[in-house]
Amino acid sequence: MTLDLEPAATSGPAADLDDLWERLSRLEQRIRAAVRERRADDPDPDDPYRGQYLTPEAAERILAAPAATGRAGADLGEPPPPPPGSRTERLVDGFGLLPLDLELLLVALAPDLDTRFERLYGYLNDDLTLRRPTIGLALELCGLSGAGAGRFRFSAQAPLIAGGLLEVTEPERPLLSRGLRLPDRVTAHLLGSDEPDGTLRGLVRVGRSGAGTPPQAARRLRATVANGGGLVHLLDRGGNAGRLAVDALAGLGRRALVVDVTTLAARPPEAVVRALAREARLSGSGVVLGPLERLEPERPERAGLLRELCAELAEVPLLVHGSRPWDPTWAQESPVVLVAPPLDPAQRAERWAHALGGASHEPSGGFSGEPGEDRADGPGEGPGEGPGEGPYEGVLRAELAEAVAPYQLDEDQVVRAAGVATRTAAAEHRPVTADDLRAAVRAQNGAGLARLARRIEPAVGWDDLVLPEPTARQLHELALRARHRDQVLGQWRMRPGGGRGRGVIALFAGESGTGKTMSAEVVAAELGMELYVVDLSTVVDKYIGETEKNLERIFTEASHVNAVLLFDEADAIFGKRSQVKDAHDRHANVESAYLLQRMESFDGIAVLTTNLRANLDEAFTRRLDVIAEFPVPDEEQRHALWERCLGPRIPRGDDLDLAFCARHFELAGGSIRACAVTAAYLAAETGRPLGMAELVFAVEREYRKLGRLVLESEFGPWSRASGGTGRA
Repeated sequence: MTLDLEPAATSGPAADLDDLWERLSRLEQRIRAAVRERRADDPDPDDPYRGQYLTPEAAERILAAPAATGRAGADLGEPPPPPPGSRTERLVDGFGLLPLDLELLLVALAPDLDTRFERLYGYLNDDLTLRRPTIGLALELCGLSGAGAGRFRFSAQAPLIAGGLLEVTEPERPLLSRGLRLPDRVTAHLLGSDEPDGTLRGLVRVGRSGAGTPPQAARRLRATVANGGGLVHLLDRGGNAGRLAVDALAGLGRRALVVDVTTLAARPPEAVVRALAREARLSGSGVVLGPLERLEPERPERAGLLRELCAELAEVPLLVHGSRPWDPTWAQESPVVLVAPPLDPAQRAERWAHALGGASHEPSGGFSGEPGEDRADGPGEGPGEGPGEGPYEGVLRAELAEAVAPYQLDEDQVVRAAGVATRTAAAEHRPVTADDLRAAVRAQNGAGLARLARRIEPAVGWDDLVLPEPTARQLHELALRARHRDQVLGQWRMRPGGGRGRGVIALFAGESGTGKTMSAEVVAAELGMELYVVDLSTVVDKYIGETEKNLERIFTEASHVNAVLLFDEADAIFGKRSQVKDAHDRHANVESAYLLQRMESFDGIAVLTTNLRANLDEAFTRRLDVIAEFPVPDEEQRHALWERCLGPRIPRGDDLDLAFCARHFELAGGSIRACAVTAAYLAAETGRPLGMAELVFAVEREYRKLGRLVLESEFGPWSRASGGTGRA
């Protein structure tokens, strides 16, 4: 028999394959010698039913045969060491294999490369159904006795078995009769394949180094990993830790296996964890796991999964990242803790440009998953591509930086949003715009906050507001703070220490109907975000401690989305603390104290509205970034509000006098809108253009709804007493 394989069919280096074929050729010579010995002792070697039955004569020969000494097969001397740098050497070093382990591995590998080995193993096993080597046969071919120390190389703690390189089948059989097989991934690796194990599909992707990583943080992380830092916890301060981990591993020449923690929690843990550990050791990769909070390690079963993962990956770099501190109970080994700083605006714009450049190409469809991950170079790195050129020419760097400035996104969200924006623009055959990016970012918001607050997609702009100049300036200041908070609070550290977050909190104070909620919607539209209005019915609870829990859920979910959080009628939960006279007062004060602490550590954008500013605790006022006063509109503003609320589409009668309405009816914007809608319904009923009769009747209704007196002097010639309304 001669070994007939096709080295050209694999993708590995020729030197690796040559070494493998040479070792298999030596194994073939041992098998030839073993077959000759068996035939020499067999009185009827050509029996067609050999291996299917046992005659009395054959049983006598077995009893008369001496005990196995383990000297069967050709004596070829010690096998040569693996060539330096070869896959075989990396396998030996990565899994701590002895020369004997490598020979046993080759015995199990042979049937996967040539089917003739199956028939030969069946003959040597004296059982045609055992077409793979048994432990006893493998030891025999390596010149070892089944009763010697070699059998312990198949124990559960031995490198071959513990590392997942070799599987022992049929555990119900005696040890020497159990079969051996190599997992397909190990065979593929030895033949030159670098594609990750199919068991990990959908769970692991191969991370690619990209753009926009803080260089100092990357150097520190590389040094930590290079100096033997097996378990590293990156404390994420800006959604940058995952990319930082991938880039650090790439800088060390290691591939990064990025684990989807949500999928990990849903898969059977034992098989997945072992396959992941084997893959990392086979390819010399590091593992990136996070964000840790999505795994919910505080749950006992998830904590056990994390401990098992850390134990299995003890021999490879494991980089865990998340926003919460590490709990020592999550692993037997304590990690090295590093802080992953947030990106500055230029780095964030560079990352977006890189993601847009990758998303503009066809996705690879391979194992790496996200669009653009198989592309090593980003926009501007190819020939002739400078700033503002390349796949993202529709969004110049300055415009791109301004468009994405308010958003807090991690690496995966940036890649997904870039893909959505690119596909949206491609469907309309135009370049990507800033509006495409904003819409794509909003699409990344999860549904968790929508279950706790009412979601509003902004549909108004600055032109829809009628406000005094000081109030308008304060609203623009709020948007300005939201855009530049990373630079001011992050880079320049203008809010250091004390557990303070990087959030922006504003108070809109004014009477009902003066435009507070609408202004919050306009600010959200200016930032390209959605508005979430907190429903107080889902927050306030009569049971002690439940209100704080509900608020914590809202703040936690809000930190994961790019949105403006609106607490309407905030004085209901942000009220003043009072002197403690009974248990109710004490718990009410605890509630307020919790809110004081939580608002200060909040990282998002929140707006509080109140009709009664005096009812808010003064401690909240100190923590506010912007306070906007919404006064009752004056005559000029009321006239503008009447014009805006009626709009250009409704037919207007000749007698319509909006100047009279603005001069005589002192109403807030919300009441003016209500009057305009009521008057429009009355005009639609009559089929005539809207006139003063309908408008004044609507104002009278609004007065009665507000509990105000309807005075003839205020309504003038249009009062009901003078018959001016024309209504019964």
